[in-house]
Amino acid sequence: MLTIRPSCPDDTAIMCTIWLAAVQATHHFLSEADVEFFSNMVRNDYLPHGRFWVVVDASDRPVAFMGMTGPMIDALFVAPDQHGKGIGRLLVEHARGLEDGLAVDVNEQNEGARAFYQRMGFREVGRSELDGTGRPYPLIHMKMMARKNPLNV
Repeated sequence: MLTIRPSCPDDTAIMCTIWLAAVQATHHFLSEADVEFFSNMVRNDYLPHGRFWVVVDASDRPVAFMGMTGPMIDALFVAPDQHGKGIGRLLVEHARGLEDGLAVDVNEQNEGARAFYQRMGFREVGRSELDGTGRPYPLIHMKMMARKNPLNV
């Protein structure tokens, strides 16, 4: 049985492992040097200092995680052996319960992620030539339309 809970400091190492395995499985457009650069940043700066939601198995071992800043999904990574099991959908649905009008930036070359978010109801609303670190990995900006409030119809 899978559950979602807030991350704790003990999750950081396995989250780093999940991140690296997921990137290696899906981000074939990154050079080895870029993977190393991002790996150091994720391991040393992002994961130890952020707040995340983790999907854990019955033994409380993380199999996926998601980071958010308000309605922005900053990171969503699922262990490759868990791909296709609805875990990404579970995290997006959890995020939708927390915030309205979700947004996400996806690498243009990551066609699987773009298709996933489109299936989840996100639509492309913009594009940037460079990623957040200034590297030539274009980002597609995607947004999920806000739910209508029946009182404001």
